[in-house]
This record gives sequence, C-alpha cells and structure tokens, in this order.
Amino acid sequence: MAVIGVLAIQGDFAEHIKVLKRLGAETREVRLPKDLEGLDGLILPGGESTAIGKIATDFNMMDPLREFGRQKPVWGTCAGAIFLSQDVNHQQPLLGLMDITTDRNAFGRQVDSFEIEMDIPALKVIDPENKPFSAIFIRGPQIRSVNGSNVDIIAELENGEIVAAQQGKLLATSFHPELNSDDRFHEYFLHLVNS
Repeated sequence: MAVIGVLAIQGDFAEHIKVLKRLGAETREVRLPKDLEGLDGLILPGGESTAIGKIATDFNMMDPLREFGRQKPVWGTCAGAIFLSQDVNHQQPLLGLMDITTDRNAFGRQVDSFEIEMDIPALKVIDPENKPFSAIFIRGPQIRSVNGSNVDIIAELENGEIVAAQQGKLLATSFHPELNSDDRFHEYFLHLVNS
C-alpha cells in the first residue's frame, strides 16, 4: 500500500488526508525533513503560498522537498501548485520543480470563488466514462505558461486558461479536488504513485 505524505505546515492538509484515507491509502502529515522518509508520494495542499514557502524555509524543508520531488510523485493543489512552480512573478520561496509559471489569485478574491464542471481526459485511466469533474476554485492561481515540451496541459477552462498540468510524476492543479466528493483526482495521483 502506498504511503502518501501531505505537507502539514499550513493550509487544508486535513481535507486531503480524509480523501486519501477514504481511498485506503496510508497517510502521514509532513512537517519536518524526517517526515519525508519512506513516503511514496507527497501532496502540497492549498493555503497561502507565501506562508507555506516561509515556514518551509524556516524549518529547513526546501532542499529536502526539492530532493523528494526529483525522485517521487508530488502534487500541488492551488497554493501547492504555486509552491511547486518555477516562477510566480512574485518574490517568494518556490521549489522550482515543475516547468510552469503561475499567477497568484488569478481568479479573484475569496468572494469570486466558483465551481465548474470540466472534462479532463487524463482521468480516463481512473474513470473510462470520463464524466465531468466538478472543480472548485478559491483564490486559485492560473498556470500562466508551461515552459517545456515535457509538461502536459491536462485541464483548461473554455477560454483557454490552464488550470492543471503534469510533468512526469509532478502534478499541479489550480483548483481544490479535496473539497468535493469526487475522489478521481486523488485516485489519479495514486495511479501516478503506483505506476
């Protein structure tokens, strides 16, 4: 059984843990470098990307997280996607693991939050019917650009704005799959971990 860590220094890590447990995965809260030992994959949750970066820096987590992401699957949701990215056009600590540029709060403030049904072909490996996925955006970032041929765009809004991308076993989503009852994105990440 896969052991999935969830970075638990700030943000909505508890919601990811609930979904993973529902799917039968073993989970671990990650707060210190030693917590990464023995993990098969890691989720960087939503929250506040500058706070996540500052706390990770203060607790000497940046290099261990980078090293982990060079070897094993990592999924960043919302603020976690920003933290995973190469550039955010803002001065803050980033892991720089994924060849994407993000744009913080691209969809507006908290009051501008929305939910939208999206077709995400990548989920066919989990759900052959590929029914629409309900994506929840709360102060979400946009993936402004993918910066290499090794990055696949896996979800876009109708206007072409990129909201999910994958680079090998690195995954970034602008939205919050942990906040609805559709577990397919977590299943997809577990598929990446186990493949």
